[in-house]
Amino acid sequence: MTSRKQQKRIRRILFSAIAAVLLLVGGYRLFNWMNYRKAKFTRYPEFGISIPESYSIHGIDVSKYQSMIAWEEVRMMKVKNIQLGFAFVKATEGIGNTDPQFKRNWKRTKDYGIIRGAYHFFVGSKDGRMQAENFIDQVELEPGDMPPVLDAEQLNGASAGQLKKEIKKWLEIVENYYQVKPIIYTNVDFYNKNLGVEFDGYPLWVAHYYQTEQPRINRSWLFWQHSDEGRVNGIVSKVDFNVFNGDSLEFKNLLKD
Repeated sequence: MTSRKQQKRIRRILFSAIAAVLLLVGGYRLFNWMNYRKAKFTRYPEFGISIPESYSIHGIDVSKYQSMIAWEEVRMMKVKNIQLGFAFVKATEGIGNTDPQFKRNWKRTKDYGIIRGAYHFFVGSKDGRMQAENFIDQVELEPGDMPPVLDAEQLNGASAGQLKKEIKKWLEIVENYYQVKPIIYTNVDFYNKNLGVEFDGYPLWVAHYYQTEQPRINRSWLFWQHSDEGRVNGIVSKVDFNVFNGDSLEFKNLLKD
């Protein structure tokens, strides 16, 4: 029978061995992660962030929080091969709210040759039909515009079941009106917990920051919001950066005829 002293010594040895293994495994994974990130992302000081190199079509999304934007400066900014070619613009929220910068942003993006898309911030506890009508009242899509976007990232006091029911109303009404399938915007965790397979048939614009190469989600996606810390000429505050998951022909095919 081993003594208490021997048992303590054995436990210390086992603990030290386990700690050493964990340290080695962790160090190896960190080394691989850093090398992979270095290989796939390039930091652009002018934009204030690292940008994934595997994508050729880059854009931003804006709302009232970016205040008055000088879109001509946004369009002119080019660093190496990175130039912003599209912008998602917040149009509406809930039942009766319109983003105060929407009309200006909607017009100026088109004036300066930036491909535009409009999005609605969905309030889960409110009626989906009325929210769809709010968006339709404010947004007129023209040839060359991206499909409408439903931004669903909060329950707002609703259950997941109620949220799904109201979102389906919005999506069906908006698709029937514009004759194009809307895009869903959300983050990885919210999609997995509250939306899931019932919405896998819709194009996805997914937010997942600080990732290498692609967002960690087990379904296809169209746009990836990879950072919320970007800097752009003509915009005073920080701005979200996005990439399109495809080539120029696929992007062109996405736009309204």
